[in-house]
Amino acid sequence: MASYTQDKAKLLARLKRIEGQVRGLQRMIDEEKYCVDVLTQVSSVMAALQGVGALVLEDHIQGCVRNALATDGPDADRAVEELLDVVGRFAKAGPTGR
Repeated sequence: MASYTQDKAKLLARLKRIEGQVRGLQRMIDEEKYCVDVLTQVSSVMAALQGVGALVLEDHIQGCVRNALATDGPDADRAVEELLDVVGRFAKAGPTGR
């Protein structure tokens, strides 16, 4: 079971809002809106996605990682390695990442 289950409704609502923002961005590009206005909207979408990612990451740490660490076996080691990997990828995906 996914650790974010308790936040599923909140995550889906945020993603639907982001979907609307992306459609708005498509419209802005189609209508050739001013670059700075487009970039402002891109920044808003990126921040919203970071928020979704942060919530999923927090739930993952509180659920999956905590449970794996409680076993103190090979699953715990795997969970720590996986966490380090995902945090590294998440950090690179920040506003200045590519």
